[in-house]
Amino acid sequence: MAQESPKNSAAEIPVTTNGQLEDSHEHGFNRDLKCSLPVGLGLSETKITAHGFDNAKEGVVEAGSFPSSPASPKSSVISPSTAAASRLAEQGCDLIIPTGGRAQQKSGPVVLADEVKNPAMEKLELVRKWSLNTYKCTRQIISEKLGRGSRTVDLELEAQIDILRDNKKKYENILRLAQTLSTQLFQMVHTQRQLGEAFADLSLKSLELHEEFGYNADTQKLLAKNGETLLGAINFFIASVNTLVNKTIEDTLLTVKQYESARIEYDAYRTDLEELNLGPRDANTLPKIEQSQQLFQVHKEKYDKMRNDVSIKLKFLEENKVKVLHNQLVLFHNAIAAYFAGNQKQLEQTLKQFHIKLKTPGADAPSWLEEQ
Repeated sequence: MAQESPKNSAAEIPVTTNGQLEDSHEHGFNRDLKCSLPVGLGLSETKITAHGFDNAKEGVVEAGSFPSSPASPKSSVISPSTAAASRLAEQGCDLIIPTGGRAQQKSGPVVLADEVKNPAMEKLELVRKWSLNTYKCTRQIISEKLGRGSRTVDLELEAQIDILRDNKKKYENILRLAQTLSTQLFQMVHTQRQLGEAFADLSLKSLELHEEFGYNADTQKLLAKNGETLLGAINFFIASVNTLVNKTIEDTLLTVKQYESARIEYDAYRTDLEELNLGPRDANTLPKIEQSQQLFQVHKEKYDKMRNDVSIKLKFLEENKVKVLHNQLVLFHNAIAAYFAGNQKQLEQTLKQFHIKLKTPGADAPSWLEEQ
């Protein structure tokens, strides 16, 4: 029989309905308490609550200083050591050993992370926005072509853009003609060089016409040399005009295309906002009007920014165009005039003035040693 444990002030002793102590219940209660508590844990470290022995439920024992044993609605489940298990078994206690071998630890505070975004849903949303924007812009373009939709026009800026496009066509025509002249001059210089070599050969083999063949050989060689100098000036002119037309002007026209796209989007969202404002205002339409107003403001800012960028680029392009074409036209005029006047010294001086270096024949292709 287990000995009766000393009474503790923390224990609430159950009584019978007539106020008398119930010895049998007290003895059973103390025995169950010893069996359910771990070895070395006193009654002062526990809180025992009795709900009355006439109830079907047993008392609840909560071990506050034993962290590894979670509270149970009926009793504390304890994993005793081997010595403690033997001692409790001798006292006739029933042992309850969890199958897991150790108590589960309580988890800390749960932090709810942000919901992970699905890449597929993001792509689907981007496609949806792009489709809606494309539909609005297409409808705006069709409306403008049919004469039904209104169009925002900056008269001064539109006039400058039209002049730029017209000038680009004219510069492209000059560039094409200059390239044709360069090709023809190259063929003529090549023919003159071959003709000079033929005269020089005949001058050595025909003694009676030695001087006559020699004069013609020297003349053709001089013309070929001057032609190469003129060809260098024309090619330099072509390269500069090509850079101006196909790079500088083309870059500005690319900005103009972006500006026109921004203008179409601006007009499309402006038209939507005007249509919503003309309709009824109720609980369903007010959110749509507010959203349309926000989108309109975004595209208005984009349109104003692109219009400012185009104005700045047109200004810088005009300054650059005047400077480049002034130098190139002076070069072209002086080189042509000196060549056909037969002024070799003036022709060479023109090339030195513009820092043009002539390429020697066959110098276009690098040697096999330079390629290594």
